[in-house]
Amino acid sequence: MISNPVGQDGKPQLGKKKLVKGELSFFLQPGESLVSGIQDVFVLAEEEALVLRATEEFQDTGADGKPIKRRPGDRWMIPGPCEYFPPVQVELVHRRKAIPLDENEGVYVRDISTGRVRAVVGQSYMLKENEELWAKDLPPEIETLLEQDPLADRNSRKDAGGKKVREKTRVITYRVPHNAAVQIYDYKQKKARVEFGPELVMLQPDEHFTQLNLSGGKPKRPNQIRSLCLLLGPDFCTDIITIETSDHARLSLQLSYNWHFDVDQTKVEDKKSIFSVPDFIGDACKAIASRIRGAVASVAFDDFHKNSAKILRTSVFGLDENGKVRNKFVFPANKLVITSIDIQSVEPVDQRTRDALQKSVQLAIEITTNSQEASAKHEAERVEQEARGRLERQRINDEAQAEKARKDLLELQALSSAVESTGQAKAEASARAEAAQIEGEAAVRQAELKAQAAGIEATSELERLTKAREAELHFIKAQNEIEIQKAAELSEVETAKFKKMIDAIGAGTLVSIAQAGPEMQVKLLQSLGIKSTLITDGNSPINLFNTANGLVGSFNQPKE
Repeated sequence: MISNPVGQDGKPQLGKKKLVKGELSFFLQPGESLVSGIQDVFVLAEEEALVLRATEEFQDTGADGKPIKRRPGDRWMIPGPCEYFPPVQVELVHRRKAIPLDENEGVYVRDISTGRVRAVVGQSYMLKENEELWAKDLPPEIETLLEQDPLADRNSRKDAGGKKVREKTRVITYRVPHNAAVQIYDYKQKKARVEFGPELVMLQPDEHFTQLNLSGGKPKRPNQIRSLCLLLGPDFCTDIITIETSDHARLSLQLSYNWHFDVDQTKVEDKKSIFSVPDFIGDACKAIASRIRGAVASVAFDDFHKNSAKILRTSVFGLDENGKVRNKFVFPANKLVITSIDIQSVEPVDQRTRDALQKSVQLAIEITTNSQEASAKHEAERVEQEARGRLERQRINDEAQAEKARKDLLELQALSSAVESTGQAKAEASARAEAAQIEGEAAVRQAELKAQAAGIEATSELERLTKAREAELHFIKAQNEIEIQKAAELSEVETAKFKKMIDAIGAGTLVSIAQAGPEMQVKLLQSLGIKSTLITDGNSPINLFNTANGLVGSFNQPKE
């Protein structure tokens, strides 16, 4: 490109330019100069194009070979593939390449002539001569939430640091997780749409995410959890509330609620309703806490301590037409359903209430101990009666066996008599010997049975006495511990009573009582005009020398 070229008349054409295409060799004339040196021709591929602008009016040739009149400021584009030599009346604005886009990718394109912005998604796109890429800005909070995992622990989320910066001209995408929903508002059409997961959401130029600011912590505080998607549950939340019973006992309850959204995804009203309450966690916890405080305020502490679970479920879920507790609590505004309440802890706020509760628990333990002691005593008596029954059965069995042996003896004696009646002396002697042997064996067997019975009776008696002594020792030990505890508590009561009496009378009052007698005597003597007095019984000698010195000293002192 030659600046200030020399014309055919040999005169320089100041302010004009001349295009010289190669292949060519030439010399610059005096006054001529090259613009940007020797330049390469533009070789455009199929996916490339040049955006040109006319600086002067000239006649151009279009792609179809027809003449086109270009005016200063006109913009047009030369697509590839081709080789292009820009004329002197043309200025290069941009050299562009086609933008390859996947099915889930897109860019924001702005028309510089009309200002309209649109999103191009899912196709390779070449910007027109009157188009440019448009950068979509988002608030810093939304940028941070886009980089976070929506299923992570919300209380431990940190701002994403060191991650790749988002390319602002690219269409913003957000992966909605399973069983979650996200609301997108179009500020141009003044409409909102709700997308349920799993889904890939792509923002249009005039759309923005609805940010959720939920309550968190224990007790619940607002604006603790920030998120773009709303998890539909089932999930749980924990809260700490302070209640007061009808007898003014203040308690701190830690409760856990199970919740979920009962939404029909086919209905537009249900979709919009779940985002109608910005902080559904805080509102739900406040509503439940209000119901619980109202119910507990009419119940005494003792009744609440015994039936806390039933009172809380009744206050929150209510009763049906049959008088039974319902199984859920529904918020119709946003379709939130509370399905259960778990009482994790109950702690008295006042120290006196806490001491009274501890004393009640100790009394319950003592009652349980006495019940177990009585049960053990009853069991020992039952075992003793069973042992006596077994002993009596054994004695009867022994007597039956003895009678059987006696019957056998009588039969043998009858046999012996029969043998004797035959007159045979040998048979008589044999019968007598056998009878004596049988009688001896029976006596031995009877003695063994009696010994066994006595042993069993002695063992049973020993076990009964052992269990009775153990039960008696356990009872005496428990009774002694109760007496010791009672004596200690009485001594503490007497000490506290004496201390309170002393504190009520006051140290100054006690000193005044102690000094009342001597001071009255001194005032009586002073009223009689006696300066010094000495009283003695006459039996004990008195050293009057020192006394006189004292009196003289007292008389010599000047009067005030």
